[in-house]
Amino acid sequence: MKTLHKTAISAAAVALLAGLASTSAFAADTPENPEDAAAPSPIAANVTVVSDYRYRGISQTNFKPAIQGGFDYAHESGFYIGNWNSNISWISDAASQGGANNVSAPIEMDFYAGFKKELIGEGFASDLGVLQYFYPTTGLPSSATNPNTTEIYAAQNFTFGPLTGFVKFSYAASTLFGFTNSSGSYYPDLTMNYDTGIWGLSLNAHVGYQYVAGNVQGSKTNQTNSSLYSYTDYKLGVTKDFGGGLSLAAAYISTNAGMNKGSYNYSSPSGKNLGGSTGIVSLTKTF
Repeated sequence: MKTLHKTAISAAAVALLAGLASTSAFAADTPENPEDAAAPSPIAANVTVVSDYRYRGISQTNFKPAIQGGFDYAHESGFYIGNWNSNISWISDAASQGGANNVSAPIEMDFYAGFKKELIGEGFASDLGVLQYFYPTTGLPSSATNPNTTEIYAAQNFTFGPLTGFVKFSYAASTLFGFTNSSGSYYPDLTMNYDTGIWGLSLNAHVGYQYVAGNVQGSKTNQTNSSLYSYTDYKLGVTKDFGGGLSLAAAYISTNAGMNKGSYNYSSPSGKNLGGSTGIVSLTKTF
């Protein structure tokens, strides 16, 4: 993405997937006769409307709403496969800032597969998989780095009573979201959810660190060994479960993505910080 315009990388070179964990199938109420209980479906689907699509703290839609959806297939062996999609604008926004106004990339499509199993004990699922971010793009200059990205990840889920969550490490096996020479970038993160037991409310917290390889800050005589576009993102939120697979979430999101030579490292076409603090709301339905 850095090659798409002449100044600092604008528009979230850190694409989507606002927590691309596999969606669990919604379990129906247990019948009085256990023999009449149907096995849960191995296929689950989801659709979300969100006020601003933030991925790893960076807006993917230039502060505008997004419609998202996907599906998962989970086998009893632990194998799973899925797809998740969202409208985006960051690729065309960044290209326009570099003078390429005919670039079109309105959709992000994510394909993932892996193995998830409670190897340690009940409530402690281990997860290993691969995720392909794919952006159908037209008009991209030949000098630009392809935004398509492949990450491999490992996660450990945990459950302690009403507290659940996971620690995860994602590693870019390809260049990362259009950054040149960025293979080897990584993103460790921690997500926690606390079920209050009141009105279907859960408290949510998240912190992650996006390291972008190949973009070192500092001069040749004074290298700082820190990436120009690396940053930490945070989230605090609350989710209301209405039952029937319907939930409403509100969150405060922030990053420490800073300035570079007078402009934001992640900037919108109007010069606003795409990683700036904000509040978002989302409505999700799972099937």
